[in-house]
This record gives sequence, structure tokens and C-alpha cells, in this order.
Amino acid sequence: MKLATYRDGSRDGQLVVVSRDLASAHYASGIATRLQQVLDDWNFLSPQLQDLSETLNHGKARHAFAFDPAACMAPLPRAYQWADGSAYLNHVELVRKARKAEMPESFYTDPLMYQGGSDDFLGPREPIVCASESWGIDFESEIAVVTGDVTMGVAPDAAIDGVRLLMLANDVSLRHLIPTELAKGFGFLQSKPATAFSPVAVTPDELGAAWRGGRVYLTLTSAWNGKTVGRCEAGPEMSFHFGQLIAHLAKTRNVRAGSIIGSGTVSNKDWSHGYSCIAEQRAIETIEGGAPVTEFMRVGDVIRIEMLGADGQSVFGAIEQVVASAPPGG
Repeated sequence: MKLATYRDGSRDGQLVVVSRDLASAHYASGIATRLQQVLDDWNFLSPQLQDLSETLNHGKARHAFAFDPAACMAPLPRAYQWADGSAYLNHVELVRKARKAEMPESFYTDPLMYQGGSDDFLGPREPIVCASESWGIDFESEIAVVTGDVTMGVAPDAAIDGVRLLMLANDVSLRHLIPTELAKGFGFLQSKPATAFSPVAVTPDELGAAWRGGRVYLTLTSAWNGKTVGRCEAGPEMSFHFGQLIAHLAKTRNVRAGSIIGSGTVSNKDWSHGYSCIAEQRAIETIEGGAPVTEFMRVGDVIRIEMLGADGQSVFGAIEQVVASAPPGG
């Protein structure tokens, strides 16, 4: 099934079930009003939502309406936690190679992960608001999962069973703020503004054979100002699958329902696939020519992130955001 959250003036929005082709939707208010309710009581509520989904997909839902991605908040407008990994080691290798830094051996066995802000996510059509272009505005096209309850110390293969939903993410980075923050030895903070998510979150079975081994074997497309800059294969080169990322997070603590874990920037060794963030393209330019050429995003730029299924239809709907200036005084 596919789920979305419609804007209704509240902080958490209104849960809707969306048809497989993303053409129609139906309020789930007779079952649950918010997605977090469903995650908290998954075994009881998800079968009811599945029944509604099947009715909707067969064109028999009496109160169905046309689905509008622009009316969507993030599927989970706020979450108990957002932990973003860096599961595509090619991305890490490129960025480090460009600044002539070696890859520590531990990076190949222990996933990189940071704890991001989860109190204010963006919907798929909400702007990237930034006070200054000089901060180095960059998109990051990613996949994310939403978990149920996962027990501390879980094994990676068992952790895959904790995945309830998948969605796309734009984990925006302010590249010029990152070096100073990391130099403090305490991680990202101001350099990671609000993350945006796809219009819909989908259960793993919606992906069919494309979901296997904790990876999504589909192409993630990034289009910047109407030009496709990335068509990256998400499955084959994901060095740490989602079970490993979840297990990493759960090594010393329980992970509770409604936690979101990101894949990090999707990246391929074959540069002809393009890029899922500008920093990677700049790294390639530095490696090849000694200096970056591609500039970061500016006010008015638009980024579109989408993934098509084997049938050619959009799986999650598209993230499409414009960069906007922050109003005076914030």
C-alpha cells in the first residue's frame, strides 16, 4: 500500500491511502488519522489500511478523490528520530579523494551515520529556504526507510524485518558550513537544514522484486533545473543495506516505531550515471581537472527527485523543490 499525509492546518496532517498509480486517494480517518498511530499499532491497523488500499486500487472506494502531491506534507511530518547513513562508499571515496584524504579502513566495515533534526520535515513541494547562497546549497537524493520497533542488538538480517515503509529523501546540505562544523569534532548541525520527503511512503511489497536484501534495485533520477544530472542505480553499489544501517543504529539502544533511517547519497562508480548531489560532481571535477567547476544551487533553482518502477510508473511520487530566500528577520 501507499500512504501520504495531507496538509490540514495541524502539525501532523491527515493520513490518506493513495492508489498504486498515484492517481487517487482516500482519507483513512475511519482507521487512523495520523501515520504515527499506524506505526505504533502496525499489526492491528495496517491490515485495515491494506483493505482500503485494495478497494481504492479496484476503483470501488466511494469517497476517493484525485491525489495532489502539492497538498502533501512529508509522510511523517515530524518523527521520533532521523538518522542518515552514508551507505554508498563510492560517494565517500570520491569526496575524500578530491581533498586528498585517505579512506580509513573502518569505513568499509562500520557505517557512517549522523543524527539529524526530525522535528520539522518538509513536504515534497515545499521550498528549500536558505538565508544565503554563500553557504553552498546542495541537494542529496536518497532513499529512506521508516521502522517499527527494533530491539537493541538486533542482527542486520533480522533488522530488515523492521522496515515498515520506504520513501525518497532530499537531505539538503549547506556545503560551505560543513568543514567548520566537522572540525569541532561534534558532527553536523547548522549545515543540515530540514529534510524533504517524497509525497508517498510505500510498504516494501509495493516494490516487488526490486526490494531484496535490504536494498532497492531501481534507478533514482535527479533533475536540476529541468536537466537530468543523475540516473543512479540504487541497489548494486549500496555497500551497507538497510538492515545493516538499522542494526548500526540499534547497537546500543532500542529503535522505536516511527524512526527514519536514510541511505545517504546514492552513488555509482560509473560516472556516466551522473550524480545525486553537486558535491560529488565537484569532487569528480577536482580529481580530473584540479578544481571544481559546477556551482552550488542558487535562489530560483529547482531540484526534482523521482524513482520509477519496472512498469515505468512513479513509485513514490516526485520531490520537487525550489530554492527560496529566507524572509528578512527569519
